[in-house]
Amino acid sequence: MTRTIAARVAGFTFLFYIAIGISSMAGVFRGSAAELATYAQNASAVVLAVTLFVVTRVQQPVVAMLGMIFRLAEGALGPTLALTGIALSRPPLVAATLFAIGSVFFCWLLLRGHMLPRAVAWTGVIASVILVIGLPLQLGALLRAPTTTLMWMPMLAFEVPCGVWLLLKGVPQARSSY
Repeated sequence: MTRTIAARVAGFTFLFYIAIGISSMAGVFRGSAAELATYAQNASAVVLAVTLFVVTRVQQPVVAMLGMIFRLAEGALGPTLALTGIALSRPPLVAATLFAIGSVFFCWLLLRGHMLPRAVAWTGVIASVILVIGLPLQLGALLRAPTTTLMWMPMLAFEVPCGVWLLLKGVPQARSSY
């Protein structure tokens, strides 16, 4: 898979992931459709893990690998728990935390490699750090609504333009920094 194809697949997947996530939070899906939406989100996390790794590994392979590992863990957590029959109320917050950590790595590489407009890439870095701090606080019940909803807005402000940019423009040829 070339970096250009990976970037375009990542762009589409970002937008799909967001649409499914917002629809799920709004209660659009019920019953088996809700389960299917959850599986679609998990699969999207895996696709993003691989495609963003392909796009960013030219910048710093080890950091890109760390991003991929956390995003793969995000995508694998739900199905793994479903297979084992473990039903916990907190896995979505744990998965979101894995997402945020992986996102810090990928956004940093997208910024360093000049793969996105600077403002978009910085928005991603800042949004990811907000979530890395806020989600554990939410998990520990130290942070509550509406703050827990508002902390996702910077990530939305990053992922939509990022998804559109990657889908339409791909990424420029990047020089390796290692």
